[in-house]
Amino acid sequence: MLSYQRDRTLVDLVRRHDAVVNLVAILHGNAAMFERIHVGLVESLAHVCKLTGKPRVIHVSALGVGSDAPSLYLRSKTRGEACLNMGGIDATVLRPSVIYGESDRFLNLFATLLRFAPVLPLAGAHALFQPVWVEDVAAGIVRCLRSPQSIGRTYECVGPTVYELIELIRLTGKWSGHRRPIVPLPRTLGRWQALLLEMLPGGPLMSRDNLDSMLKANVASGLPNLSDLGIATSALDSVAPRYLSSQGQS
Repeated sequence: MLSYQRDRTLVDLVRRHDAVVNLVAILHGNAAMFERIHVGLVESLAHVCKLTGKPRVIHVSALGVGSDAPSLYLRSKTRGEACLNMGGIDATVLRPSVIYGESDRFLNLFATLLRFAPVLPLAGAHALFQPVWVEDVAAGIVRCLRSPQSIGRTYECVGPTVYELIELIRLTGKWSGHRRPIVPLPRTLGRWQALLLEMLPGGPLMSRDNLDSMLKANVASGLPNLSDLGIATSALDSVAPRYLSSQGQS
């Protein structure tokens, strides 16, 4: 549970609104940080929603959750979802794959790396993703808020196509105008690369925990998805080239 002062802050925020959409998450951190953000915050939020009589919650989690998931990130997301099961909370869970969009820190990050790197060594090159456009996820949140039938359900937010990470980066290079050779790294070298990136100042570009997450395919498992909310998801190649092309203009 968060501190009393933080709980009071949540009470002041929640009581002014009819519903809560929780998008708070971190990609990098240690076990304590993941526990505080992905579990403690959700536990406090559920408690405050029940206390204030504002029980409608849309919680954005992640694909690949499970008690036996391979990373701290995914296991903490699993425990966060469990916090919503307390009585009196009308919750809907969305589990997105990697989300892309104009200001994303995924394709844009790789476009920047490709712009300056003559060769890109890549850990986790064959990890599978089913990227989804941020506007499709936003539309899913709105549909859930408007649909009482979504209460108590979990929806997977995925795009129409599964890609290997190396495919996504090659497409990023093509669309940004910075095609570069990509060298897949074996797992041991990939973990050394991630360790070095963790030690750089500022937020790491990749961590060993990120690599652990990629051991599990980040793709739909067969649960209800955005199409069950009436949303036809957009193809990556119909959206990403429009904003990545600006990366090649300087």
